[in-house]
Amino acid sequence: MDDTAYQKALKEDAKITADQIANNISVVFFDSTWTKAILKADRAEIYTTEKRTEIIGNVKVEYFSKITGNRLSILTCQEATVDDQTKNMEARGNVVVFSDSALVKMETSKLYWDNVNALIHTNENIVITTRRETIRGKGFESNLDLSNYKIYKVSGIQQ
Repeated sequence: MDDTAYQKALKEDAKITADQIANNISVVFFDSTWTKAILKADRAEIYTTEKRTEIIGNVKVEYFSKITGNRLSILTCQEATVDDQTKNMEARGNVVVFSDSALVKMETSKLYWDNVNALIHTNENIVITTRRETIRGKGFESNLDLSNYKIYKVSGIQQ
C-alpha cells in the first residue's frame, strides 16, 4: 500500500461518530425559574469534540416569554444543528415559525437562531402569512414572536 492510499484509509477509519445518541428527545431550557424553550425531536446526536448537536426528525421548538411565561412562537423543521458553545442554531428542511401572539406564519428552507441577539434570520426565500396578506421575499430577520420583522427583498404581496 502506497503512502497516499494509507493516508486515505486512515481518514476513512477516523470518520466522526456521535459521542451520545438519544431517541424521542424532549429537552427543557431554563434560565433560573423561566422556561426559555422546549425542544422535541426524533433523535439527537451530540458531537463533543466538534461542540455541536445534530437534531434529526420532526424537530419542534416552543419558545416562551420571559415576562408572561406564555408561548411566543413555535418552530418546526426536519433537522437542526446547534452550536454547543454559542447556542446558535441552524434549522433546515420545511422550516415553519408560527407566532401565537401576532398570528403570523413564516416559511423557509433554512433559518438561523442568533442566541446572543435573540433573532431569527435567513438569506433564503421566505413566505409570511398574516390574517390579511401573504408576502413573498428573500432574506429575513425577526424577533421570536414575529412582531418586528424585516424582509430584505420583497417579491410579492397578495391581499
